[in-house]
Amino acid sequence: MSDFPKCPNCNSEYTYHDGKVYVCPECAHEWSNDAVQESTDEVILVRDASGNVLNDGDSVTVIKDLKVKGSSSVVKVGTKVKNIRLVGGDHDIDCKIDGIGSMSLKSEFVRKA
Repeated sequence: MSDFPKCPNCNSEYTYHDGKVYVCPECAHEWSNDAVQESTDEVILVRDASGNVLNDGDSVTVIKDLKVKGSSSVVKVGTKVKNIRLVGGDHDIDCKIDGIGSMSLKSEFVRKA
């Protein structure tokens, strides 16, 4: 198994190094060594409904009634959620809510407290 990065275009593992660029034989995509180093330094930047930047460990307040999938429970407006954790994906906040348990929230439905 090679230590070369996967192709950013088609995610192929069969890339190879050709001079100053990496090449994907499956889709013929070429990219530079600098692009690989920059992509490894990605930082998750999550903003709340007001545009404030959220960080791990912040407290947020829910700004809309949210139905809990698979349950008849509802997370009410004004519910304060402490010690959030940011993750990648569509639901970008993992947290524990009193009375409900662990769940994922979208940042567009919370405001930094």
